[in-house]
Amino acid sequence: QVQLVESGGGLVQAGGSLSLSCAASGPPLYRYAMGWFRQAPAKERALVAVIDWSGYDTTYAQPVKGRFTIARDRAKNTVYLQMNDLKPEDTAVYYCVAVDSPYSLPTSVADYAYWGRGTQVTVSS
Repeated sequence: QVQLVESGGGLVQAGGSLSLSCAASGPPLYRYAMGWFRQAPAKERALVAVIDWSGYDTTYAQPVKGRFTIARDRAKNTVYLQMNDLKPEDTAVYYCVAVDSPYSLPTSVADYAYWGRGTQVTVSS
């Protein structure tokens, strides 16, 4: 059973930056895609960014392209999300996700088997 623990959320002013981390534990994750989804109040969970098992293939949601960067450290079983130029519309609970997927990089909520509890990111205007 994979366990995911997020850290790094908080309150920041518009234009500021935050960095999220997600530490994974459990079985070996070398075949796992990992990433981040978010859920804003009264909205459905949505893709933020995901990264494949190798760390070389990434997918970003259009609203965060050019502002957010996803990366992973396979040796530490950790995935990161660097968020720059934050906007009030980035306010949401951010969830770390993982799934055993050696041949593709899933981008849908339903594709991910493992979820963290989430960390709140609030961007004030």
